[in-house]
Amino acid sequence: MIRISLDVMGGDFGPEVTIAGAAKALERHPDVSFILYGLKAECEPILQRFPKLRERSVFHDCELAVGMDEKPSAALRRGRYVSTMWRSIEAVKLGEADVAVSAGNTGALMAMAKFCLRTMAHIERPAIAAIWPTLKGESIVLDVGATIGADAQQLMDFALMGGAMARALFDAERPTVGLLNVGVEEVKGQEDVKEAGRLIREANLGTIHYHGFVEGDDIGKGTVDVVVTEGFTGNIALKAAEGTARQMAQLLREAMSRTLLAKIGYLFAKSAFDRLREKMDPRKVNGGVFLGLNGIVIKSHGSTDAEGFAAAIDVGYDMAHNGLTEKIAEDLRIYHARRQPPADPEAA
Repeated sequence: MIRISLDVMGGDFGPEVTIAGAAKALERHPDVSFILYGLKAECEPILQRFPKLRERSVFHDCELAVGMDEKPSAALRRGRYVSTMWRSIEAVKLGEADVAVSAGNTGALMAMAKFCLRTMAHIERPAIAAIWPTLKGESIVLDVGATIGADAQQLMDFALMGGAMARALFDAERPTVGLLNVGVEEVKGQEDVKEAGRLIREANLGTIHYHGFVEGDDIGKGTVDVVVTEGFTGNIALKAAEGTARQMAQLLREAMSRTLLAKIGYLFAKSAFDRLREKMDPRKVNGGVFLGLNGIVIKSHGSTDAEGFAAAIDVGYDMAHNGLTEKIAEDLRIYHARRQPPADPEAA
């Protein structure tokens, strides 16, 4: 049984989406139980529409919900211990839930998760990993916004954590990992990126296969299973990809409605266009994973619909079911044990 705690009030649409999404996820995963944290007056009427979910859930009435536009520091001061967001994370810390899922304020969620769960041993800063649709299927890109300006060792840690997530999500025995850079040549790029490449290559880890440097267009190609970068670059890449997807969808709609012949052609190809839209919709490929914490926290798009929120729960289910935290902890233990200098027998 996988136990999932939900910040029901998170996101642009709150319980209307999160509760409906949980009901959809329950249909796909009958071995799941939910712990719901929300404001009872708003959630109770919606819960009544989903009797199966209500039967498999425990609801906790909370004092307040974190606003989508609140500053992380203010949200942490105001919402610590009492908000729906905090209590959903705290359930993971207390061992009452295996994973927490929220569509709420990203900065506040990261601040609360880091304060409540703390970072794992040897991890200085956490990362947010995004699941990215590619020509070959899906890849993982991290960091997409948690750590701005990561140094070489932090990028090395991201590679380890991303590899562990790929093994948990894709069932890949030794996923390929690439460092995002301005070129594939070893002499190109910032010093921290080049140094990170050296660290990963020399570590010669059995859990990941280091591909080398990759460029921006390699993300969509699916050249590697895991693309590693720092949060500033990763967030820009993510937002640029989402914007391009919306732009292409709009241009396609305009082209298909321009002439009668185009409209007829669209009717014949509608199923193909629907599949394309599903593939490119960032709300459907949903669920950013906070890596490097002593517990699993999933961030859903704030503007997602019920199906998108269910997809974020699916990611959380997979991460908990496949032991993400344990995989990361073990990989970090092995790597840092190998970095320790051998004991001096004379000193002993």
